[in-house]
Amino acid sequence: MNKLFGTDGVRGEAGSFLSATKAMRVAMAAGIYFKKHSKSNKILIGKDTRRSGYMIENAIVSGLTAIGYDVIEIGPMPTPAIAYITESMRCDAGIMISASHNSFEDNGIKFFDGYGDKLSAEVEAEIEAIYADDALIESAQLTGKQIGKAKRIDDVIGRYIVALKNSFPRDLSLQGMRIVLDTANGAAYKVGPTVLEELGADVLMLHNQPNGYNINENCGALDTKDLADTVLTFRADIGIGLDGDADRLVVVDEKGEVVDGDQLLGALAVYMNEQSLLKGGGMVATVMSNQGLEDYMDEHSLQLLRSDVGDKNVLEVMKKEGMNFGGEQSGHVIMHDFAKTGDGLVSALQTLALVLSKGKSASEVLRPFPLYPQKLVNIHIKEKLPLGEIVGLNTLLQSIENKKIRHLVRYSGTENKLRILLEGKDAKEMHAQMETLVEFFEKALNG
Repeated sequence: MNKLFGTDGVRGEAGSFLSATKAMRVAMAAGIYFKKHSKSNKILIGKDTRRSGYMIENAIVSGLTAIGYDVIEIGPMPTPAIAYITESMRCDAGIMISASHNSFEDNGIKFFDGYGDKLSAEVEAEIEAIYADDALIESAQLTGKQIGKAKRIDDVIGRYIVALKNSFPRDLSLQGMRIVLDTANGAAYKVGPTVLEELGADVLMLHNQPNGYNINENCGALDTKDLADTVLTFRADIGIGLDGDADRLVVVDEKGEVVDGDQLLGALAVYMNEQSLLKGGGMVATVMSNQGLEDYMDEHSLQLLRSDVGDKNVLEVMKKEGMNFGGEQSGHVIMHDFAKTGDGLVSALQTLALVLSKGKSASEVLRPFPLYPQKLVNIHIKEKLPLGEIVGLNTLLQSIENKKIRHLVRYSGTENKLRILLEGKDAKEMHAQMETLVEFFEKALNG
């Protein structure tokens, strides 16, 4: 059997990899697992705006009700909202149907436990084992009065809006602030503008007309051209771009320029520390984050811990080290006191609070340190030889380190690609070393 769970739930092309029958069986397997620890016999389901969401949602409802679960369907809502509402409504689990920033053809199933946390690798492995057990799936299906029921409720959006507004400082208001918001024709198309307007902002909306196919299409956090143009045209104070399930954000300043994710993380970390909101003496970022961020944190006597790539890994290190803030340069920002997972709207509100409290423009506030030149190259390869077994690699990497250049070499988890990241103050030297490395790997892996 192919592995079900990837880096963030079960994800693939809807109708082929993620068929209705697979979605139903995954739901049954997860339901059988959650039944063991059941407190309420309720599971919550939300989704983004993809057309295939209807198919997958109905398949999941069938699977869960077949084994006796009661299901609450709340329609299109951001991923972080599902995490929050699952815990708030005391459900045994929450399910989000979304393929995040992927195009509309794909879809996915993400699970949260009763506390709104993503599942550990061990729990995912247990669900996969149940999924593969025909006899167990067969025997878990019920009859008569034991079959579960499903109901759709529309008023839970209010709970999430209240939670978002409570994360924004009471002494601040967005009155007089002009904000451009691009919801990527995705899950935050209703909740996003509502929150900003209720806090007093003048909101200009982009890409908030989902039709089932236009999610993430040339818009949102992945494509900021419209956002930047609109900020300049309407002289807005700031632009906010979300992705399809609204768990990440990209910020555009008043000059129409995208703020680097690492600079945003640094600015927020120091601001939270000034407000006595930062716990654990620092933050967690990934191995991809720029050295400039680490140096900036160091200047403020704060720690930067690094995790593997993926917001799940960031969160794991945060919990282990007692930290409440972390993120990835790609726009996943985790503020654990306000949200269980990366939440684009929570992060946006804290960014707005930072800009307002400083009384300066976004471009001045959100670029508090220079970035070291960084270069990322992807090489298509024939086979993934263990890096430790490639003759001469360690010597080459050591000589690169001696030139004060940071390196990260890793294989893609999903494609036949090798990713090489180099970073150093001397851009010319760094580019020269990149050429040497690329040539070395072309011979070693494709020769």
